[in-house]
Amino acid sequence: MRRSLFISGTILLLFLSSIQLNAQRKMRLMTLNEATELARNRSIMGLIVKQQFRVSYLTYKDFRRAYLPQLIASGTLPDYQRSIQLYMNQDGTKSYVPQQNINYLGNLQLNQEIGITGGNISLNSGLQRTDNLISPTSTSYLSTPINIQYNQPIFRGNAYRWDRKIQPMLYDIAKRKYLESIEDINITTTNYFFAVLEAQVQKKIAETNYKNYDTLYKITQGRFQLGKIPQNQLLLYELSLLKAKLATEDAKFALNDALYVLRSFLRLQESDSLVLLPPVDIHFFIINPEKAIDEALTNTSPAEDFKRKLISADMTVGMAKMTGRFDANLTGILGYNQTGPTVPAAYKGSSNLEEVTLTLNLPILDWGVARGKIKIAEYQRDIAHNEVEQGLIDFRQGIYRNVMKFNMQQNQLQIAAKADTVAKKSYEITQDRYMIGKISDFQELYTAQTEADNSQNAFFTALQSYWQQYYNMRKTTLFDFENKTLLQFNLKDLTP
Repeated sequence: MRRSLFISGTILLLFLSSIQLNAQRKMRLMTLNEATELARNRSIMGLIVKQQFRVSYLTYKDFRRAYLPQLIASGTLPDYQRSIQLYMNQDGTKSYVPQQNINYLGNLQLNQEIGITGGNISLNSGLQRTDNLISPTSTSYLSTPINIQYNQPIFRGNAYRWDRKIQPMLYDIAKRKYLESIEDINITTTNYFFAVLEAQVQKKIAETNYKNYDTLYKITQGRFQLGKIPQNQLLLYELSLLKAKLATEDAKFALNDALYVLRSFLRLQESDSLVLLPPVDIHFFIINPEKAIDEALTNTSPAEDFKRKLISADMTVGMAKMTGRFDANLTGILGYNQTGPTVPAAYKGSSNLEEVTLTLNLPILDWGVARGKIKIAEYQRDIAHNEVEQGLIDFRQGIYRNVMKFNMQQNQLQIAAKADTVAKKSYEITQDRYMIGKISDFQELYTAQTEADNSQNAFFTALQSYWQQYYNMRKTTLFDFENKTLLQFNLKDLTP
């Protein structure tokens, strides 16, 4: 059930009178919801948040594309060589022969990473031309119509096996951080909004107080002339009138300053008179702490980052165990190639191309380097587990404290509203009694006026605190407890 929080008639009249005073200017009324929407779409903070998410989105897309088939064209145009090389003669003897040639090479490769095994398979086709520049000059071609090459590390760590777990988590964390950043924008907007709102209130209070003191000073002058009050009391009212006038000037400056900050944040260019409306239509609700903790552990970026840290720590240990140890690599090539003095001849009657290579690497003496890296990785994993364990404890406690603070807001706001109404009524009664001469104590009237001003300020402080806590609960749980739904966004609105 929606319950509107009614503020005192004085506050309502304050904003109505502000509207009337500015009626001669083109005026723009703005609610908190309108301000937060503008901030999300137009502020620099909102634009940066969107760009940061797009970077994360494209990074994840690049990771997915890296394991799709890649078609690559390469070439060497040209490769000039002039050297003396060792040559094996037909009779078995060796001789040094000068060489001078130009090579041209073109190759087309269809490459596919095999993430599950960590291997690589490719389909290749190429043509090479060699021009012998030493007399007698000649030209020859080497064709590779097609060959299939497979390369498989056998005992090496498979980074893809870990990346396919971590990269989707990083992308998921980026989505959650985007939603949390949106709530940060709402909180920042709330602070700027209430800075202007409170400045509006202070300005109206100052103007009202100045008018009241002006009236009271004139009444006091009349009583002084009749000899009903001493001169020092008249001087106190005159001093209060001067202070009220100075407060009015200060309040005008503070309001203009707060408006400038808000306009700059929202990137508002128009020169319309901006009047903010207090967000007093509030739907009070109570949040269950356990429900909030469950939602936070399920939905938020810190909770997901705890899981990522544990997997990353396990990855570091796993890769350390597979690095610097016994290693083997198997490479196989199957296809066709042929040579000839012309391109057609190089593609005629191709010969079989077969190659199998098994490369072994066995460190015999490394002075314990590999074992030391494993130990370091294991210690770092233990540290990560301890940090995550402590982080979860602090995270749960933080959510619990936020819930308790939010659940207190209803009573605090209602008490502040009631106190504001009572203080205003008390001041009105005291002022009326002074007007008709039933009291002449300046201090009594001044105290009543101070209490009224302080109560009104306390009300707006409580109202601001409510909305800060409201958006903070959305941020720390990514759950809308008012409508009982998860916070979400449309990916199409952010991605190119």
